[in-house]
Amino acid sequence: MVSFFPKRSKKAGLSPGSLVYIGEETRKATKITVIDYDDKILEEKTIKKIEECFIFRTKPTITWINIDGIQDTSIFTKLGDCYGFHPLILEDILNTDQRPKLEDFSSYLFIVIKMLSYDSKEKKVKNEQLSLILGSNFVISFQEGKKGDIFTPLRERLKNNQSRVRKMGADYLAYSLLDAVVDNYFLILEEVGEDIELLEDELLRNPSDKILQVIHNLKREMIFLRKSVWPLREVISSLHRGETHLIKNSTNIYLKDVYDHTIQIIDTIEAYRDILASMLDIYLSSVNNRLNSIMKVLTVITTIFMPATLLAGLYGMNFAYLPFTEWAGGFFIVLILSALIAIIMLIYFKRKKWL
Repeated sequence: MVSFFPKRSKKAGLSPGSLVYIGEETRKATKITVIDYDDKILEEKTIKKIEECFIFRTKPTITWINIDGIQDTSIFTKLGDCYGFHPLILEDILNTDQRPKLEDFSSYLFIVIKMLSYDSKEKKVKNEQLSLILGSNFVISFQEGKKGDIFTPLRERLKNNQSRVRKMGADYLAYSLLDAVVDNYFLILEEVGEDIELLEDELLRNPSDKILQVIHNLKREMIFLRKSVWPLREVISSLHRGETHLIKNSTNIYLKDVYDHTIQIIDTIEAYRDILASMLDIYLSSVNNRLNSIMKVLTVITTIFMPATLLAGLYGMNFAYLPFTEWAGGFFIVLILSALIAIIMLIYFKRKKWL
C-alpha cells in the first residue's frame, strides 16, 4: 500500500528553513517558463537559468514565472534572495505533503493547493503539489513536474490581447490558475462517478472478492480526495473575504465563483463516499443472501433424505426379526415408502413457499 505522506526522515534534525526536497524523485529536469504581459504586449520564453527572470522584477507589466520540477534546491536560494521570500516559504514549497493553505506576508501571498489526476485503469487519484506566490505584479507557480500541468488553455487565453486576463492584474492571473485546478476536479469526479456506476451494476450482478477490493480502493481514494480538497474551501474563502490589498474588489466576484465550485466538489465527494459505503453494505447483504440460499438448499436436501436415512438405519440394525426382511418385495416397499415421504415433503415445502 502506497503511503499518503512522503517520508520526512532526511529532514530530521535540520534547522527550520532548510531547503530539502521531500517528495517523489523524478529524472525530469527543471523547466522554467516566463510570460510577461500587459494589455498590449506579451513576451513568452523558456529560460535555462533562474537569474534570467530577475529582470522582470521591476517591470510594470504582469509576470508569470512557472517552475516545473522543484528538485533543484539551488533555484530556490537564488529566487528567495531576489524576491525576498521567507525561508520557511521556500521550505514548504519543497515539502510536497503540505495541506492546501494560504499565508499572507503583506507584500506577497503564499498559496498551496493540490493538482490532481485520475488513473481509470488503476482506479487511483494521483496528486501533485502546486505552490503559488502572488505579488503585486507577479505570480510564481511551482510544480513537482510529474505529469505536466493543466494550464495550456490559460496560456492560449493570454495570447489573445482581448481576453480579460490580459486586462486584469496579477490577482486575476492567480485566480485563473486556481480556477483551472478546481475545474479539473470536476473532470476527475466525473471519471470516478462513471467507475462507481459501473461497479455498482457489476456488484448487483455478481458480487465477488475482486469487486470488494475495488470498493475498498475507491473508498481510500475518496478519503484522499477529501483530504486534498476540503482545506481548499478555507483558502478560497480567505481570498474572497478581501483581507489583503493584493486581491482587488474586481477579482472577488470570480473568487466567489471558485468558492461555490469548491463547495459543490466537496458535496460530490461526500456523496460518493456515502454511495461506496452503501455498496459495501450491498456486498455484505448479497454474500449473506447467497450463503442463506445455499444453506436453504442444503437444509431441504438433508430434510428430504432424513426419512430414508431413518429407514435405512432401522433396517440396518442386527435384530433377529424385522418386517419385510424375508419377503422378496420388502426392499421395493421401503424404497417406495422413502420416495413417497420425500414427495410429500416437497409438496409441503412448496405450499409453505420455502422453495
